[in-house]
Order: sequence, then structure tokens, then C-alpha cells
Amino acid sequence: MTSAADASRRARRLSGAGRNYTLLTAAAVVTNLGSQGALIAAAFAVLDAGGDGGDVGLVAAARTLPLVLFLLIGGAVADRLPRHRVMVAANALNCVSQAVFAVLVLTGEARLWQMMLLSALGGTGQAFFSPAAEGMLMSSVSGEQASRAFAMFRMAMQGAGLGGAALGGAMVAVVGPGWVLAVDSVAFAAAGALRSFLDVSHIPPREPGGGLLSDLHEGWREFVGRPWLWTIVAQFSVVVAVVGAADAVYGPLVARGSLGGPGPWGLALGAFGAGTVGGALLMTRWKPRRLLLAGTLCVFPLAAPAATLAVPVPVGPLCAVMFVSGAAIEVFGVSWMTAQHPSESNLFVWPMTWYSERTGETWRGRTGLDWPGCRPRRQRVNCLLTAH
Repeated sequence: MTSAADASRRARRLSGAGRNYTLLTAAAVVTNLGSQGALIAAAFAVLDAGGDGGDVGLVAAARTLPLVLFLLIGGAVADRLPRHRVMVAANALNCVSQAVFAVLVLTGEARLWQMMLLSALGGTGQAFFSPAAEGMLMSSVSGEQASRAFAMFRMAMQGAGLGGAALGGAMVAVVGPGWVLAVDSVAFAAAGALRSFLDVSHIPPREPGGGLLSDLHEGWREFVGRPWLWTIVAQFSVVVAVVGAADAVYGPLVARGSLGGPGPWGLALGAFGAGTVGGALLMTRWKPRRLLLAGTLCVFPLAAPAATLAVPVPVGPLCAVMFVSGAAIEVFGVSWMTAQHPSESNLFVWPMTWYSERTGETWRGRTGLDWPGCRPRRQRVNCLLTAH
């Protein structure tokens, strides 16, 4: 928690990062405090209700499917409506769905279909939130310090995730998953309140143009014309599917059967969060000359957690592996975000971007950013790639 707060205060001193950046960072900290514990709570809520690994997978899939289906529409909505309103509405939906989920679990009335439905509502909220959030973050930072600003943002966010995972695992073990879901609902409400103060006056209105299908066609053409982009997306789509399965389904099952329950699994996720903080801190000091090469090489350690769960190893070695993989994924994340920023326009023209909030099953591309020296054809062009 201290590292997250320190990162948030230091972020305010970054040149080129203004009030929106501070609000986005604070809101991300609040959201991650709740959501990382909720990931653990949702899995153990299913298991405590008498479900098995297949049921946990169904609940996870119920969140993924609407995320895949509606992310495309969410990108179009974020292009046409004020982004902060889209983000607040999505947070409100997540707040309500998690509150109902918590009530059902606390009263002992949760059924599998109810948990799947509420998870689907959460995925829908995320689908509308993600495009608007990424666009706001990209527009909140300018200048050569973009890489450091993104690293600071991610360090604050992941530091909060570290605390949220550790606290969430402990709370699930002590008071049960229902109260953790209730805390997540409150966190969404608080984050939505912060995001309501975002300023979107600097974002020009969308220019008249073709409809959604025309935008998608243009976005797809830009995407497939860049081998560096689609090869990385193809590689990472496989990786996140495996990592997502380990985090959402296999990890809780192994923890319950071999590690001692939610507490040790929360500790392992906390170690992963600590690794992401370490990786983000590294990226505040280091900018690789070849951003995407360095980032892609750091994808390979992500195979280690699933391998250690398969053995399974004791909690100590598992935490060490999770720490290393967390640091590696953060090096990739910061490198990837920096490569897409307008300050890197000499490297990539008309880039397409992705957004992933630990779900990891969906990729979103975007072209048409207002690059220096480039005449934008449209305000935004979106395309959707699913990796589930």
C-alpha cells in the first residue's frame, strides 16, 4: 500500500502528466484494491457453494464472453460519447453486480447460474470501460516522459493489486468471500466518483465519417498490414489464455487441495503483485532501445507459474516464481504502452493498441491517434481480436 501511495504522489510531479493523470491513477489504485481480492473471492464462492473446477471455469467464462462480444461496441461508444461518462456508467454497473453477488453469497443463496449472470454483467461493464480508460490514459500524458509516466501508473495500480490480493486472500480465509465482494462493490463506487471529475474538453469531437462497419474495415486493414503488431498479439493471446486459466481456475483448485486454501493463494498472488511493482519501478529507470524485443522476451517467464502449480511446489517457491513472472509482465506492459504513445511516432505510425485488466482474454486495436506529422483520417478506428 505504501508503494502505491508513493507512486501516486510521485506521478503528480511528472512533467506532461496533469490532473487527469492523477485522477486516473488514484481511481486505478482504488479499483485494484478491490478487484484483486474479488478474483480470489469469486473462485472460492463457487467452491464454497459446492461447485468444482468446471463450475469455476464456467463463471470465469461467463465474464469473458460478454467482454469479447461487447468490447467492440464499447470502443465505438467511447468514440462517440464523453469518455468519463462511459467509464462512470461502467463502474456503476460493476458496483451493482458485485453488490448483488455479495448479498447472494452472504445469505447462502448463490446459485451457479446467478453467479454466471453477475459475472457476465461484470464482463459487460469491463468491455465498455476498457476502451474509454485506455484512451483517457494515452491522452493524459505527453512529452518524452511518457514511458516513466506509464511505469508510474502501472506501479501504483499493481502496488494496489499487491495489497488487494494479499488482503483479499486473508479476508476470504477469515470472514468468507461475500465480504470481499462487498468491498469490491464499494471500490467501484469510489473509483467511479473519482472518474466523474475527469476533463475531456481537450479531446476533439469525432469527425463525421462512415459507420461502425466502415471503421472496423479500416481498422482491420491497418492491423493486418503491420506484422510486428499482429505477431505480438498472436503470441500474447496464447499466453494470456494460459495465464488466465491458471489464475482463475487452476490456482484456486491447487491452493484448496495442496496449499492450504485461499490464504496461501492470496500470498502467491501478492507475490505476483510485488513483482509487477518491481518491474514497473525498473521501467521508471530503464527504457530499452528495442522496446518490443525486450517486452516480448519477458513473456516467456509467464509459463513458469502454471508449471509450478502442476507439480505442485510449496508456497515459498511458488511465490518466488510468481514474483519473477510479475516483474516480467510489467516490463512487457510498459514497453508495449510506450511503443504506442505519440512520442514514439517515429517508430510506429497508426498504431493499434490493446487493453487487458488481468482478464487477458480480449485484445482491442485502435488506429487513428492524433500523431505529430500525421493527418488523422478519423478520430478513432477500432477493431476487436479475441484470444479466448
